[in-house]
Amino acid sequence: MKLHFKQMGAGEPLIILHGLYGSSDNWMNIGKMLSEFYRVYLVDQRNHGHSPHSNKHNYYLMRDDLLEFMKTQGLEQANIIGHSMGGKTALFFAVAYPKMVQKLIVVDIAPTPYQMLTDSNPHALNHLNIINALYNLDIDHISTLKEADRQLSELIPYQRIRQFLLKNLKRDKDGTFRWLLNVSTIRNELPAILNGLNPDKYQNTNKLFSFPVLFIKGEKSEYIQQKDKEDILKIFPHAGIQTIEGAGHWVHAEKKEKFMEMVRGFLSYNGASHNKTDRSVN
Repeated sequence: MKLHFKQMGAGEPLIILHGLYGSSDNWMNIGKMLSEFYRVYLVDQRNHGHSPHSNKHNYYLMRDDLLEFMKTQGLEQANIIGHSMGGKTALFFAVAYPKMVQKLIVVDIAPTPYQMLTDSNPHALNHLNIINALYNLDIDHISTLKEADRQLSELIPYQRIRQFLLKNLKRDKDGTFRWLLNVSTIRNELPAILNGLNPDKYQNTNKLFSFPVLFIKGEKSEYIQQKDKEDILKIFPHAGIQTIEGAGHWVHAEKKEKFMEMVRGFLSYNGASHNKTDRSVN
């Protein structure tokens, strides 16, 4: 699949992958700052942003979308930052094509599967609620974004989340609305989006994954818990796992300066060892 992307800057290649319901636009500010030092590629993943829609959406396909993208751009190796779903895509890519990864930053997502939709898992239930709200929004009979926001508020009480989601709703010249997000496929493929890696499969393969890895967790987010940290170190024994205090799941937006400080420090570090102690950043 030929993915839509934005490119800026010069230097070592750095690919940024957004999360679920997001797009490359969400990372524009971060991308501009990093473009002072790197050749940044902001990529729309399949069924998001301006990339093509498909009736399939899973990490094996997104992994291979990224492979095709890098080959098309002539990139033999790149630094990769992935947030949430984008972090999972980056992880699936990294274990399949480790020689193509220079450094890897995974933002607020664990590599392992989240529970299925029938379990009492807050992440699964939250995503099921969100995607059903988007699916049931009657975009054929709304005339303003304010009206769409009112309808979504009946199921999604948090205004900030609604504003983020409504960035996917675009008005055409004839006044009608359409989703940039492939809502139907995301709804159907939600179990696959909650999937992940089996850490036991990758134990004792630390020689294979020789590239530096950093996981960044938001203190207020529950997407990386203590058990997840143990599983991370099974797959990447030398990974760094660091927490940014006061941040939730959207770490890069909520604590941009601290996030940038951590990212720049990691990408510019040329040492052979990596600190795997979890330390918070004020």
